Amino acid sequence: MSDTTQSLDQQAVGAYLSGRLPGFDTAFEVQKFDTGQSNPTFMLKTSAGNYVLRRKPPGVLLKSAHAVDREFRVQKALAGSDVPVAKMHLLCEDDDVLGSAFYVMDHVVGRNITDPSMPDLDNETRAGVMDEMNRVLACLHQVDIDGVGLSDYGPPGNYFERQLARWTKQYRASETEAIPEMDELIQALGAAMPADDGQRGLVHGDYRIDNMIFASQGTECRAILDWELSTTGHPFADLAGVIMQWQMPPGAEGRGLAGIDRTKLGLPSDQAFIDAYCQRRGLAGIDGFGFYLSFSFFRMGAILQGVLKRALDGNASNPQRAIKLGGFVSHFARSGLQALGK
Repeated sequence: MSDTTQSLDQQAVGAYLSGRLPGFDTAFEVQKFDTGQSNPTFMLKTSAGNYVLRRKPPGVLLKSAHAVDREFRVQKALAGSDVPVAKMHLLCEDDDVLGSAFYVMDHVVGRNITDPSMPDLDNETRAGVMDEMNRVLACLHQVDIDGVGLSDYGPPGNYFERQLARWTKQYRASETEAIPEMDELIQALGAAMPADDGQRGLVHGDYRIDNMIFASQGTECRAILDWELSTTGHPFADLAGVIMQWQMPPGAEGRGLAGIDRTKLGLPSDQAFIDAYCQRRGLAGIDGFGFYLSFSFFRMGAILQGVLKRALDGNASNPQRAIKLGGFVSHFARSGLQALGK
C-alpha cells in the first residue's frame, strides 16, 4: 500500500477498478498532477479513455479537511445543471484499498489557465474568458440547492460567522508560530461581522480561473474543479475570493493581476466584474464589500498555514511548494487588515 502523496499503488487501483470501470482489466498508466496542494490528484490513462483519481492524503489530518466524499457528492449533484462539472464515476471510502478515501471522475479535455493575465491570448479571448468566468459564477449561485438535493450540504445561519469560527479553529490547529497580524485580523473580522442578509446558496469555496477547464478553442467553461471547500453559504464569499486572487502578484506564483494594465489587455476591473455579476443575479450592488474581501484574505492565510503544517508533517502533495506558500500567511493577514480598513 502506498503511504506517500507522490504515488499510487497501481496494482491496488487496477484490482479495485477492474469490473467497476472500463479500461482497468488491462495495463494502464498513472501520472501525478503537479497541481493540487490539498488532495493528491492522478491521471489514469486506459484503453477506454482517461480518468482522474483524487484522494485524501495519508496521515493524521485536520478534522473536516480533505473531504473527497463531499467533492464527489456536489459534482454528482450538479450533473446536467448549468454549472459545468466533470462526470463522476465512483467514490471509495474504504481506506484499506489505497490507504485513504478517493473518487474517480472523467478527465475533461481542455485548457487550464493558471495566469489570469492570459499572456498567450488576444484581448477578445481574454475578455470572453473573464465574462464566462463571471457567467458561470452567477449560475453557480443560482442553483436550486433543494432541487439538486443539496439542502443539507451545509448548516443554516450566518455563513461568515460560521466560517470565521471554523477557519480560526483550523488555523489554531495548524499554527506553527505566532503571527500577530493573523491574531489581529481574526479579532477585527469578528468585530465587523455583518448581519445575515438571508442569502444562501451553493458556494464553491475556491473559485479561481486555475480551478476551471476551458474549451481548447474558444471561451466556454467545460468544468469547475477542486470542490473540497464547497458548502451552502453566502455567495459573496466566492465573488470576493476572485477579487482577492487578483490582488496577488502576476505570474506563476502569485497568479494575480497586481500592477497589470487591465484595460490594455482587455481585462475587467474589479468593479466591472462585480457589476456584471450583480447584473446577472439581479442585485442592485454590494454594500461593505471590504469585509468579504478581508475574510477571503484571512481564510486563504489559514489555508496556507495548513499547507505549511502538512509539509512539516510530511503529508504535503508538493512539499517544497507547500513550504514556500506557507511563508505568505502574514502577507495575507496584512492584506486582510488593509481590505477591512476600506
